[in-house]
Amino acid sequence: MNINKQMEFLIEAEKLKNIMRQSPLPFGRKENDAEHSWSLCLYATVLSEYAPEGTDLLKCLKMLLLHDMVEIYAGDTYLYDEAANTDREKRELEAADKLFSPLGEQGEELKGLWLEFEKNETQEALFANAMDRFQPVILNYLSEGKAWKEHNVNSRQVLEKGREKIGKAPKPIKDYYLNIIKISVEKGYLAP
Repeated sequence: MNINKQMEFLIEAEKLKNIMRQSPLPFGRKENDAEHSWSLCLYATVLSEYAPEGTDLLKCLKMLLLHDMVEIYAGDTYLYDEAANTDREKRELEAADKLFSPLGEQGEELKGLWLEFEKNETQEALFANAMDRFQPVILNYLSEGKAWKEHNVNSRQVLEKGREKIGKAPKPIKDYYLNIIKISVEKGYLAP
């Protein structure tokens, strides 16, 4: 591989720090995609004991570092924005081609990890996706439901959007997630 191409990719990756998400940080501002990716890697590392036996944590971490990079070109699509989600897959696949193809064979490997995460079928992808659905709920709880309230999100929507990814999560993570939603409703952070 050519280091110049790799450095171009790494420099382009810095743009992830400018992609703002809807998830509020507990101290006021919204999280950016780079912070989100770092946070998910930390969650996966700390909670790795709950991953299914034999889960390749390094592979999970790679997926979590890469999973939102396509948003450099496709933008962040808010989970609860139905209209924006209608063409999200197409936009993100085009963005993945643009982002990873300059790296040649290495880019194919990185795109493969991104696609594996998106398909959510391997045990590494299942664990990584559980972290991706779990962490924003925690941030919303810590901010007293800021983004949920701002976007009129209710508990049924959160449960529905989490069904596939949290439904397949390890039991302690799934139980904690469901309890945080319950407490959020009780405290008025999240509409029932």
